Amino acid sequence: MDRGGTVTAYKKKLIEVAIPLEAINAASAREKSIRHGHPSTLHLWWARRPLAACRAVLFAQLVDDPSGHPDKFPTEEAVEAERQRLFRIVEELVVWENSTNDEVLERARVEIRKSCGDELPAIYDPFSGGASIPLEAQRLGLPSFGSDLNPVAVMIGKAMVEIPPRFKSNPPVHPGGRDRIHYRNAEGLAEDIRYYGEWVREEAFRRIGHLYPQVDLPKELGSGKATVVAWIWARTVPSPDPAFADTRVPIASSFLLSLNAGKEAWIEPIVDKRAKSIIYKVRSGGTKAQLEKAKKGTKAGRAVFNCIFSDAAITGDYIDRQAAQGKMGKTLLAVIAEGPGGRRYLSVDSLSEQAATVAAEAAVAKLDLSYLEIPCRGTFASNAQGRRYGFNTFKDYFIERQLVALNAFGELVREVRSKIEKDALAAGLSSEAIPLREDGNGAKAYAEAVSVYLAFAIDRVADAGSSVATWSSSGFIRFTFARQGIAMTWDFAECNVFSDSTGNFLGAVEWVWKALLGLSSNAAGKIVQHDAQTVKIPQNAVISTDPPYYDNIGYADLSDYFYVWLRWNIRDVFPAQSSTITVPKAEELVATPYRHGGNDEAEKFFLDGMTQAVSNLALQASSQFPATIYYAFKQSEVEQDGLSSTGWATFIQAVISAGYSIVGTWPVRTERAARTVASGTNALANSVVLVCRKRETAAEVITRAEFIRALKRELPPAIAELQAANIAPADMPQSAIGPGMGVFSRYNAVLESDDSPMSVKTALQLINKELDEYLGGIQGEFDPDTRFAITWFEQNGLKAGDYGTANSIATARGISVDSVKHAGIVESAAGKVRILSRDELEDDWDPEEDRHLTVWECLQHLVRQHEKDGISHDTAVLLKRIEAKAEAVKDLAYCLYDISANKRKDAKEATAYNALIADWTELTRQAATIHDTRGDRQIRLDI
Repeated sequence: MDRGGTVTAYKKKLIEVAIPLEAINAASAREKSIRHGHPSTLHLWWARRPLAACRAVLFAQLVDDPSGHPDKFPTEEAVEAERQRLFRIVEELVVWENSTNDEVLERARVEIRKSCGDELPAIYDPFSGGASIPLEAQRLGLPSFGSDLNPVAVMIGKAMVEIPPRFKSNPPVHPGGRDRIHYRNAEGLAEDIRYYGEWVREEAFRRIGHLYPQVDLPKELGSGKATVVAWIWARTVPSPDPAFADTRVPIASSFLLSLNAGKEAWIEPIVDKRAKSIIYKVRSGGTKAQLEKAKKGTKAGRAVFNCIFSDAAITGDYIDRQAAQGKMGKTLLAVIAEGPGGRRYLSVDSLSEQAATVAAEAAVAKLDLSYLEIPCRGTFASNAQGRRYGFNTFKDYFIERQLVALNAFGELVREVRSKIEKDALAAGLSSEAIPLREDGNGAKAYAEAVSVYLAFAIDRVADAGSSVATWSSSGFIRFTFARQGIAMTWDFAECNVFSDSTGNFLGAVEWVWKALLGLSSNAAGKIVQHDAQTVKIPQNAVISTDPPYYDNIGYADLSDYFYVWLRWNIRDVFPAQSSTITVPKAEELVATPYRHGGNDEAEKFFLDGMTQAVSNLALQASSQFPATIYYAFKQSEVEQDGLSSTGWATFIQAVISAGYSIVGTWPVRTERAARTVASGTNALANSVVLVCRKRETAAEVITRAEFIRALKRELPPAIAELQAANIAPADMPQSAIGPGMGVFSRYNAVLESDDSPMSVKTALQLINKELDEYLGGIQGEFDPDTRFAITWFEQNGLKAGDYGTANSIATARGISVDSVKHAGIVESAAGKVRILSRDELEDDWDPEEDRHLTVWECLQHLVRQHEKDGISHDTAVLLKRIEAKAEAVKDLAYCLYDISANKRKDAKEATAYNALIADWTELTRQAATIHDTRGDRQIRLDI
């Protein structure tokens, strides 16, 4: 029987009862800081789940909870002891260093075999994306399958889970290889990728190295030659000032090159208005004022610049128009080089630079780049469409030398395939002509496999080597996809693909071969291109999946950037995945308003499609195991009703409508705090793993009152279990959703008083309310923003706390941090969230005009007025103006007094609420005599 006394015909799995969440979260967060050698660095994919979390979830999904074996564990003590033993296995399993430790992995496999018998179930992920789940299933020795509609995701998946097992433990084939007796996993393949990557680099340098000349160092910098690390460019447009309309002016967001202590460097533009010319000189050192001025470049505001000659405003619209007319250009500002004495920042005065630029322009004119002349979205971020700024096709994202280099590498990757095949034949691989796409494992297939990974290296160079990549004054190049979108950059850094610094080709190859070393192929894998709504999965497969997150990430639009290169470079290796001009978009299960005609239409598309997809999986999946579905929160829009959890509620609705009952929710923290996307934007803060079972076909229909009674009966013991499992307070709201939704979703419907079915949003609100009552200290039916503020205040007072924790608390209450910010309750910036003090509240606040009115604001404004004037006319007027919320305000005052006095030990804060409550009767009496005449907004007293 389960927590509510319902009979279950299956043994509960560990994940349905308890998991060592803190260990999983710690390992997941740490994993995000591991770069070299992590499989995720094989190729960029957005919002991947950490491998530690996937590995732990799969283990807990398959292994029996000891409570299901009363013959072996007859007492609660015995059950708990066994559960702790399993926890220790998970705690070992999630450590990054153990991800290729066969001894640790085998201990986990033994437990899986104990619970599953001789025939291990297949794992299927129908939204395989970056292939984290299939990879970890494979690592645990399970048959691993996945599918995705996106061809880039499919190619990544094949490179992660299909290709390495096929050539597992093979020695390298390159001449002079085989210097070891034994090669594990993909070590031989990785060595060949490095060898043939070096060949590609050397041959490319022979062909186009003249476009990348070294620079001559001046005497004061030691003389001699130095290798360029980056060329710093700024975009230009004709000045909007008629007096200088024939002159191109720079639009640069910064002239800073280095802010490293003792190595400060910046660009000084020397302007000659009479000659209408600009010379850019690199300066070292500098005063604080000079560095501050350099930091601003020519920027005056967001997408607004000043003409360097006349100070005339250059707006984003003006720039966009000039770009559309083909009048946007570029100018070289500085050169950054690496010489015997270290990093050097140089002015542009070399004829060789001009010659190289002219040569690159001539070289690109001879190339057939029609494969890049495909319409793109310009600048964008998820659903937000930016201006085009001349980015009309994918070719436009790159300047001439970048195009020549990327095209040359692509040609050589295709050329090297015949060389690899010849070497593979000489090394003893089969001469069969079966290609890689048809499961070949001979010399031809092997050559194709190596070329796939070299094509991934080219994609990495394309990420670093576009005109969107920028220079950081900390001394490195920021890649194109520093964000989940393509943002406009005004000054940009062109990397040297033949250097030893960021963006070089050999460095990209190194990332790829090191990523392969992190793979442990213990079972076969297969990834296919298919939509989730109609895909056929292996019989009795177990579902674990990480589906699209409502409107959060436009995977198709993002991956187009790489698809155009992959399609050109390895189209003959994966012709089926290269058959479309761009990545399929119409069928992509993302709520994209611009694609579907509006928000409502996008929500319906997502709900219908996700319901169909999950229904398809539920029909085919094994009934002996729960399904696990990841959902990552990222809601920043503030809806009219204050709820911003549309994606969360819509997703749960799709899962329930598909025939699943949700029996558990586990919040897994997966994102690094130090990310480029700032707090308050659409940045994934954490994931919730939904644990689902197929709902009984004979499920009942109950009323709202019966549902609330069931919640009151079943939620408290469930929360007690979560507390006993050491669930952190910040994770409790989302963890409690599991047993609450378990009650809601096990019925066919919960009917409201008018016989309409209760919505998921309403159910979430009721679950949150019951949780608040259980945890104590929460009084009255407050709005979600106020409930967030109470929890945040109890934990942090008026001090700043981490955005991720705040978002975890907010999303569990059906809102976002942005909603609370919009309500005027908190400040959210730089990854921190802080409740505004009463001194920071708006002086001209009008509750009758406030379209996002909360109980919290009402109380804080009232307390501020009372602290200032005590029992006064103005205080009574304010109470009158919030009359509709007066009782809730009083309840909140009691609540916050208790928190301040008893939990936070803040006597000053407690006194403020206590004083207001002490004067409440008199203030109420005075307020009752006040009438608001709305015509002239004057207050009239009854005398």
